[in-house]
Amino acid sequence: MAESVVILSVGARTPLGFSLAASAAAVRAGISAIGDHPFMIDRFGQCMKVTRDIGLDPQANGVDREIELALSAARDALQALSDVSDLPPVTLLLSTGESRPGKVDGHADAVYQAMAAQLRPAMGGAIAEGTCGGLMAIHHAAVALSESRAELCLAGGVDSYLVPETMEWLDESERLHSEGNIYGFCPGEGAAFCLMARAETAARLGLAPLVSVLASETGTEENRIGTETICLGEGLGMVLAKMRDNLPDPEHPVDRILCDMNGERYRGNEYGFAVLRSSGLFRDAAGFETPADCWGDLGAATGPACIGLVAEAHARGYAKGPLSLVWGSSDNGSRAAVMVADARRDADA
Repeated sequence: MAESVVILSVGARTPLGFSLAASAAAVRAGISAIGDHPFMIDRFGQCMKVTRDIGLDPQANGVDREIELALSAARDALQALSDVSDLPPVTLLLSTGESRPGKVDGHADAVYQAMAAQLRPAMGGAIAEGTCGGLMAIHHAAVALSESRAELCLAGGVDSYLVPETMEWLDESERLHSEGNIYGFCPGEGAAFCLMARAETAARLGLAPLVSVLASETGTEENRIGTETICLGEGLGMVLAKMRDNLPDPEHPVDRILCDMNGERYRGNEYGFAVLRSSGLFRDAAGFETPADCWGDLGAATGPACIGLVAEAHARGYAKGPLSLVWGSSDNGSRAAVMVADARRDADA
């Protein structure tokens, strides 16, 4: 990037915990939040397997659920600014899950407007994306910061599959995980946001970055999930190949890989082909991590929540190495990836 962009803080709320620290500790311990939905029954006559935020009303609609999740995570991320004087304006960039049954037209804007009324950002906007949506918001924030079109950005995603129309649609589409459908996924809900700035802005404000954003890329896959086409990983492979071209040192590949794979066969096949198109990017391409095993599918919140896991690992001293990459893949064909490095290592260099 033309200007160094850093992440100052991450706020997250997942079915594993109301904070990033609690969620990260649970993921590291391998604790799973997957359980029975309190009243939704699948086509096999069994309770639907989900992960849910126990602090939310099980019958709350999607907009209300997402507003409560998003505000909680966003306020956690913004705590880093609580002691800063002469605060620059904050730009809010939000992604929600893509259009689907249970998400009416204008859903993303409704969530954004409710957040804006509470947080009062200087500017911003919302996009309706899928599981790579949070990463796309971070990408757009990184570009805006690098080009000096913003000074501080709060970028991330919020999503919830736990509304009846969405759950029934997933069940009818044979995408829910169950004893009768082992290649389905466990729908969940959550929110995660990254507070971002240029490195020089962080220094001026006296804030210590958590991680540096080395590169972010987006792309499109034409052969989407649920179609009759065969995905050969072209879209994700292009994104990962661009990541490889942005390695600080080609002799030092990415140490840690986190992604939004959720158990669906399409996702694993796509990644396998994409890896072949990006040889040399990863130290161990087979060593990827799938937090959905623990917190379920968080939709658009997945990417920033995964970056939160990286930040926690560096802060607490159990990171696999200095370089990490998070990638995501949406049903609508959008693909995104973000590469980050330990900011403390950069400061010591």
